[in-house]
Amino acid sequence: MTRCAQPGCTGTIEDGYCDLCGHSASTPAPAPASAPISGPISGPVSVPLQTQPVSRSVTSPVSSGRSRPGVLATIAELPSVPYRDPATAVMADPVVPENKRYCANPACGKEVGRSREGRPGLTDGFCPHCRTQFSFTPKLGKGDLVADQYRVLGCLAHGGLGWIYLASDENLDGMWVVLKGLLNTNDAEALAAAEAERKFLTTVDHPNIVKILNFQRSGGFGYIVMEYVGGQSLHELRRQGPLPLREALMYGREILQAFAYLHEHGMVYCDLKPANVIRVGKRLKLIDLGAVLPIGAPPGSGWATPGYHAPEVEAHPAAVTADLYTVARTLAVLAIPGFSPYANNVATPLPEDCGHPSFTRLLRKATAVNPADRFQSAEEMEEQLVGVLREVCAIEDNVPYPAPSPMFGPERTAVGTALAEESDVVFGPLDPVAVAQALPVPLVDPADAAAGALAGLLGSDGKELMDQLAALPKTPETKLMRARLLAEGAASEAPVALNELDIELPRDWRVTWYRGVLYLTTARPEEAVAMFDACLSALPGELAPKLALAFALECAGKPAAGWYEAVWRTDHSYVSAVFGLARSGRMSVLDEVPAHSVYRARAQVALAVSAVRGADLSTLTTDDLVGSADRLAKQADLDPRRRDLLTAELLTSALAWLESNSPPKGAQLAGAPFTEQGLRRRLESIFRRLAVAAESRQERHALIDQANAVRPRSWF
Repeated sequence: MTRCAQPGCTGTIEDGYCDLCGHSASTPAPAPASAPISGPISGPVSVPLQTQPVSRSVTSPVSSGRSRPGVLATIAELPSVPYRDPATAVMADPVVPENKRYCANPACGKEVGRSREGRPGLTDGFCPHCRTQFSFTPKLGKGDLVADQYRVLGCLAHGGLGWIYLASDENLDGMWVVLKGLLNTNDAEALAAAEAERKFLTTVDHPNIVKILNFQRSGGFGYIVMEYVGGQSLHELRRQGPLPLREALMYGREILQAFAYLHEHGMVYCDLKPANVIRVGKRLKLIDLGAVLPIGAPPGSGWATPGYHAPEVEAHPAAVTADLYTVARTLAVLAIPGFSPYANNVATPLPEDCGHPSFTRLLRKATAVNPADRFQSAEEMEEQLVGVLREVCAIEDNVPYPAPSPMFGPERTAVGTALAEESDVVFGPLDPVAVAQALPVPLVDPADAAAGALAGLLGSDGKELMDQLAALPKTPETKLMRARLLAEGAASEAPVALNELDIELPRDWRVTWYRGVLYLTTARPEEAVAMFDACLSALPGELAPKLALAFALECAGKPAAGWYEAVWRTDHSYVSAVFGLARSGRMSVLDEVPAHSVYRARAQVALAVSAVRGADLSTLTTDDLVGSADRLAKQADLDPRRRDLLTAELLTSALAWLESNSPPKGAQLAGAPFTEQGLRRRLESIFRRLAVAAESRQERHALIDQANAVRPRSWF
């Protein structure tokens, strides 16, 4: 196996040409166009419920259908790609490589025009398998005039549907246009149908899709006339090396917006690959609409490129899910180092690690073997892609990119924030029941008949809400809410309710989510991990499943810091995530809790006591101890009794530290001289003040004993 010699290309040489960039083993060649696959183919529980679209399938989230404006940088903020003089793009020697020559008969599609016994392959002839005539010779030459309007300059490339020519429109002062040749056919009825389909493309108007200007015939051949887009293809950019993931996702976002437009108008693109996407200036455009088909077109109707097409396209009608498959494969080629989509005549599977956990899950969902397991619309895929993009940008920029979720409500309360009762650790173990009752709640489908009534439920606890639910019609949303309340309460009826919903709402990810909640409340965290992991695979751009998975992993005694990190870096409203990072040993991140957060004081208190709880006193400095005391002193809203107890804990550790260390002369700690006498007097006063406010005689006596034990030694 020989690696391609082209700079930045990671492909391998197959039959004399690179399987990624299409270049010859010895000399550069133009960017590859389509080749046929095997011939032509076609707060508290009572928090008000928001009504936003939610998924009906564990693999098919329904979304708002548009990207979030103003959340992230866009392609317009990337460096501009210079316009390319069209005259420099014309091929000097327009030849179709032999490994790109296939029969044009949809029922055949076998190799034609190949070398045999030392003789070069024919560029014109008849298929030896079905006798269909083929020709890979350009039908138009320099100077030819098409439809008395378009003057040909030369060939730009060859695609699965014919040659692509550069021409000038003599009716519009020589404006540059591109002529896309269509398949030659002797079937007049089939040609008429193809022309009717292609004429529809003249109505397509989207900023990310090349404009189709006309459809003309000349010399018995059909041509699509489209605007000339003179930039660099993503294929050319990829040849310089893998693209930054952030940049690739930006391109994917714009491609999906173009696909959403086509799908809305009943068409599928069919043949997406890096060579068919052009960057010019600060814009991105899909070119080569020659393979576009109506949704539902029968198998064998269109063309696609090996390594990019979905596995079912040869046997199933043209579908949106197959189109989205090509988007994921294109993103994989752009962003994954060393990934070649096609080798040894088979599509290359995605690597286990695609460079980023959420990106990996996005690609796997979009390229699932079963089309029902993929994204079901371009809007859904774009929504999740934008979520992944927010995560990537947040890590790179070290700036959060928060945005309301179309799938979940906010975090109801932060969990795992309380200090441990023991003095040797900062936090106690995570309570899985508290976790289950604090997780964000999946939003209600506004199309549900009971959506309005559910939004008005104001019960203060599960029982009161259950009573109100019983009075409502039994709709999918009321049943789901009942299942949630049962799961959060670990009710014995919960498994039955979830099993019934599995039948009524097959593949609904919310049923899986509530199973995870039930496993948490019934002390089965390992099984909760599996449920939330499945939800995350269905919604790779959402933060709530990442937070739930992190909680479940921590409850199961497994590493969870990576998921807490992803959530916190992306959105600081998920305060539970930063405390999760602190419990994993990253205490310093608690300083990032915003000043306006109600959990700021808890974070600062945890940081203060972390200097002495479970720490090796020999490693502490005067500054460590003084800094911790200062943190406590600054918490104006801290309960006075709590402040005294924590200060006493800090002073007690400082006394032990003094046995083998000496602070600078004149140092102060918690308002007292940093000496044994000074600390003892301060401790004594704290314990006596606490004793006065003690709630029981036993507690008062214990505190007085502590005060007497620490008082400075004297002769009186």
